[in-house]
Amino acid sequence: MPTTPYESATLLLRLYELRREPTMREARNWYAREFNPTSVDEVVAAVRGPHSGHFRMVTSYWDMAASFVLNGAIDEQMFLDANGEHLVAFAKIEEFVEGYRAQMGNAAYLKSLETLVRRQPGSQQAMASMRERLRALAATAR
Repeated sequence: MPTTPYESATLLLRLYELRREPTMREARNWYAREFNPTSVDEVVAAVRGPHSGHFRMVTSYWDMAASFVLNGAIDEQMFLDANGEHLVAFAKIEEFVEGYRAQMGNAAYLKSLETLVRRQPGSQQAMASMRERLRALAATAR
């Protein structure tokens, strides 16, 4: 299903509009600033705690957006040119995603997001670098 640039741009704008919704903004703010897991147990605790909705909203949003790209609804290069937040979302849990999948019994959890991130050249180094920056920011925020 090849899309036209206009169709891709329209869907990207719609995704942007969804990110501006107040509850989504609140969830993104929590995820970016307060969610700084250091273990799979902390990820599971987030899912079972008071910010469960925030966690699920952010991660499922970016997994959904990635699935649109992987299935051809949005042009991949256009998506990558317009977004970077999906990288932050995945970097925060990348080290724990396999353990989370095992604990929760969901082998497909965030597979679209993971696939999109990992297929970019240099993704492993980029994720490691991003995690270092995110951890440094979290340490200064305490």
